Amino acid sequence: MDARWELFTEDHVAFRDSVRQFIRKEIAPNVEEWERAHDFPRDLYLRFGELGLLGLKYEERYGGTGPDLIADAIVNEELAQCGAGGVAAGIGGHKDLGSYYIYRFGTEDQRQRWLVPSIRGEMIGALGVTEPGAGSDVASIQTKAVRDGDHYVLTGQKAFITNGSKADYVVVAARTGGEGYGGISLLVLEKDTPGFTTNRMRTVGWWTSHTAELFFDDCRVPVENLLGPENEGFICIMKNFQWERLVMALAGVAAAQKTLESAIAYAKDREAFGRPVAKFQVWRHRFADLETEIAAARALTHHALRKLAAGEDALREVSMAKWFATELDWKVADEALQVHGGYGYMMEFPVQRAWRDARLGPIGGGTTEIMKEIIAKTYGL
Repeated sequence: MDARWELFTEDHVAFRDSVRQFIRKEIAPNVEEWERAHDFPRDLYLRFGELGLLGLKYEERYGGTGPDLIADAIVNEELAQCGAGGVAAGIGGHKDLGSYYIYRFGTEDQRQRWLVPSIRGEMIGALGVTEPGAGSDVASIQTKAVRDGDHYVLTGQKAFITNGSKADYVVVAARTGGEGYGGISLLVLEKDTPGFTTNRMRTVGWWTSHTAELFFDDCRVPVENLLGPENEGFICIMKNFQWERLVMALAGVAAAQKTLESAIAYAKDREAFGRPVAKFQVWRHRFADLETEIAAARALTHHALRKLAAGEDALREVSMAKWFATELDWKVADEALQVHGGYGYMMEFPVQRAWRDARLGPIGGGTTEIMKEIIAKTYGL
């Protein structure tokens, strides 16, 4: 049985079709131009907001249309097939990280200040956790926020931050207490804060994602910008990791499916030794293997989504889905490039972008190695 029909209602199916048509008409035709520019228009956030696609996880009082995690997951799946991982990352980094943290851990005033305009696409959010010396090991971050009257003085550095050089605000994880996970807090830093600078980083893939380093040189952040209780930021980060990693799994499966379909189409058209490449058994069997693995990854990912949408803990399932789906996306992209032969290595062919974009999946949001450690721990190992 197709697991999708157990998870998605008829309304969800119709919604998916509308999202797909929007992406095909307004995003996919512009991907090549945006990739050359290493950017996509800020107006795209406004367009997403206008269509209600940034508010699916939120109640109407904030301008949302939900909460409906299933519908939001559909947007992630469809966006992952637009042809540019950086576009999906830029939109996702805003709606699933920056603004979602405001909703989950912010006060009502904070939600009105940052979440409401974010849902409209008028503000862009980002999450600043990773540092040059601390990635998956969140408890080791060194950025500091020292209380000084009615402000925190923020000093330190972040790295690899999606939307980092484009965001209007960044949810920054900083050390307000002692060492370890117990001394971390979350602060909302606005882009015009004195002492805050960014440096856009050159990435292998995700060219339009505005991945950046962030520098904090005695930035004074008002105490009312504290998100959640002081020294409990680590707990907040861990709570949202399940959704962040599930989003990457959803995107991995969807992107892999798109890449495989494109590879099969090319193999049917490309001839070698007097017949289409797709007629060679070695490629027919590889395609069959990959299609089977994608179906398995989709079922696992949707199982994790079902649990999260029901309010259940899905640590094990999300960790499984994240590593399996993102590693598979990379595997499919590599095989797709191979079937293209020399043309696959040329920048003129989109498969090279799928290959470059897919490589981040097993790294970002928690590496494959960390996912396997988490899974092992859930079994008491």
